[in-house]
Amino acid sequence: MLEIGGIKMKNPVVLAPMAGVCNPAFRLIAKDFGAGLVCAEMVSDKGILLENEKSLKMLYVDEREKPLSLQIFGGERESLVAAAKYVDKNTNADIIDINMGCPVPKITKCDAGARWLLDPDKIYEMVAATVDAVQKPVTVKMRVGWDEDHIFAVENAQAVERAGGAAVAVHGRTRVQMYEGRANWDIIKQVKDNVSIPVIGNGDIATPHDAKHALEAYGVDGVMIGRGALGNPWMLYRTIKFLETGEIPQEPTPREKIDICMLHMDRLIDLKGEYVAVREMRKHTAWYLKGLPKTGSVRNEVNIKTTREEMRKLLYDYIEEVEAKPADKVS
Repeated sequence: MLEIGGIKMKNPVVLAPMAGVCNPAFRLIAKDFGAGLVCAEMVSDKGILLENEKSLKMLYVDEREKPLSLQIFGGERESLVAAAKYVDKNTNADIIDINMGCPVPKITKCDAGARWLLDPDKIYEMVAATVDAVQKPVTVKMRVGWDEDHIFAVENAQAVERAGGAAVAVHGRTRVQMYEGRANWDIIKQVKDNVSIPVIGNGDIATPHDAKHALEAYGVDGVMIGRGALGNPWMLYRTIKFLETGEIPQEPTPREKIDICMLHMDRLIDLKGEYVAVREMRKHTAWYLKGLPKTGSVRNEVNIKTTREEMRKLLYDYIEEVEAKPADKVS
């Protein structure tokens, strides 16, 4: 079973810390579907220290989400450590995670995110200073390297371990790949073979079979699921059940998908208010609709709805149409 710094997860399935997605509303859905650990979207160390309202709100943790990992990012040791100390003392998160994988230029140009991948010595110094300053376990999420010519995954993971890091999550792509191409799980295995702390593998886990294969063939301690869970928390549940029993539960019905979409929306409204939440739910609703029949027109309509009631009526009218005329083909 996956255990990080003395914190035991009930299964090895981890929700990835996706920016702009992993707020408490989404994380609670993932917990409802059984995720052993959920990770919050990354928060700027400077935002925390300047007491930026948005940044501090992103540190909120619902007790039902635990165990949970809060992720911070930054490029300077002093501010990163100070932010970690704030998270340690002022939140009920279980784990503090440091982002070393974000490939976005506005992050890397600040020497944060994936920029760290070029310097194992900096990784050691930053992680060691953070570990010394806090009580909660410190983990790192990183990529295998900056580009094909600068893959220091093993050295970087070893630096995390030497510095006292409790675990490392490794995304099998380089920074240059962004989210394109295939994840390189052979490098993730090299990391696993060269450190003794838990290694969580990430990248291209799209089915329960993918997760089982990753655990068995590459020896990772956990599997981190990101895009595969967007609009599809059943991926988490079906994976967990497959790992536990060898059987995969049925896919959800269209109505079941819309019911969870609405639960997600209502939780987001509670969190951010209707005006913001309904607009933010447009992208999530498109993900929930993915794979359902005849969604072309409803997906277009989703993008112009501005109230919960408008969205609810659109989605359930669509479901009634689908149930009245079962489709043979998926759009």
